[in-house]
Amino acid sequence: MRKNIIAGNWKMNTTLQEGLALAKGLNEALKDKTPKCDVIVGTPFTHLACVADAIDTGKIGIAAQNCADHEKGAYTGEVSAAMVASTGAKYVILGHSERRQYYGETAEILKTKVNLALANGLTPIFCIGEVLEEREAGKHFDVVDEQIKGSLFDLSAEDFSKIVIAYEPVWAIGTGKTATADQAQEIHAHIRQTIAGKYEQTIADNCSILYGGSMNAGNAKELVAKPDVDGGLIGGASLSVENFLPIIEAF
Repeated sequence: MRKNIIAGNWKMNTTLQEGLALAKGLNEALKDKTPKCDVIVGTPFTHLACVADAIDTGKIGIAAQNCADHEKGAYTGEVSAAMVASTGAKYVILGHSERRQYYGETAEILKTKVNLALANGLTPIFCIGEVLEEREAGKHFDVVDEQIKGSLFDLSAEDFSKIVIAYEPVWAIGTGKTATADQAQEIHAHIRQTIAGKYEQTIADNCSILYGGSMNAGNAKELVAKPDVDGGLIGGASLSVENFLPIIEAF
């Protein structure tokens, strides 16, 4: 049975002190609640260990927003998967469109990162999605297929079953535009079909596929009601408890 997940991606926002206050506020808001989904916060690297110490990690999971494509060594400024795992984080966001666009992350680089994450006991939240031109040209199915196959389809069925997929229409990130619930359902169902074609239907059925394009309190309930939308990867709305909590409660 696949999990419903709401994951916040803080991106390059909050100082350590602000991030701690945000995490503690969310922790307090959920203290007497039993969410019907797994809740994850994706903090900057600098926050991971402190946030892990400050909250109930049995109720809120912690994700890094990236990890290096090397195990260790002379790579100044990089943070390895082992380092991430040592902080208490259990997840790592990989392949976000901003990493692909601004930092030139290729399918091969991401394949290496996925393997290192899995080797260190981390659950990758693997992002895929098309830009506006690709959507308008009707290439969105081909784009997501290529991204999945290029970085994930060398995995064994056992390892693939540890992956969470996040579909993010790049044209809907931070723009205020959102795919309709029907558009989200259509491509999520296609992604699940692609996975079933490589592995088996059971693995596809058990794979959590999150929607990652401007989900907010106003549209979350309609989106997560769709049978193949298993939650969300939330950007700006995860930066305040007031905005994030209603999305968690959409389930």
